[in-house]
Amino acid sequence: MKTSDFYQKKYKAYHEKTFSIDPSSFLEPLVKKLSAEAFILDVGCGSGRDLLWIKKQGFEGIGFERSPGLAQLARENVGCEVIDGDFETYDFSLFLVDAIILVGALVHIPYERFSKVFENITSSISKHGIILITLKEGSEVRTDSDGRTFYLWQDEKARRVFDTLGLTVCDVSKSVSKTGSNDVWMSYILDKTG
Repeated sequence: MKTSDFYQKKYKAYHEKTFSIDPSSFLEPLVKKLSAEAFILDVGCGSGRDLLWIKKQGFEGIGFERSPGLAQLARENVGCEVIDGDFETYDFSLFLVDAIILVGALVHIPYERFSKVFENITSSISKHGIILITLKEGSEVRTDSDGRTFYLWQDEKARRVFDTLGLTVCDVSKSVSKTGSNDVWMSYILDKTG
């Protein structure tokens, strides 16, 4: 099964596995850097877990999701706009947001396309906007039992990409996956400096 097919065909199972995870540990560092009126774009929002948390903190947000099934669940769970689309081709410069959340959203993007996709998404952010991105730590490409291909990252390689795109690392942390696997997630808070 292709990676994109997994999220379209097994969206309910993915929702059940991930929606109840408390996202505060990786979202709190982001919201501490935002003003109360910040508008947030959650790219790869899944079934809306992080959007719902953001909304409960008093922020306004919009979701973006490739899987129609997950996008519909996010609309139902959060009650906000969620755009169905492919973040590899969508024109994100149509938006102007104060912050972007990319929690696990780009882990399936091949290394050779990553910078272009990331640059397209971050074109939506205002000057001095804040970005939260999480990447799986490792040094290889791995395919799981569901057929999903993951591109793993080392800190130094990720920082080179961020630097090339004019993004400054403000905060970085690591945590073990909350889904029961031993995967280590690197969480970056980035500042758009230009």
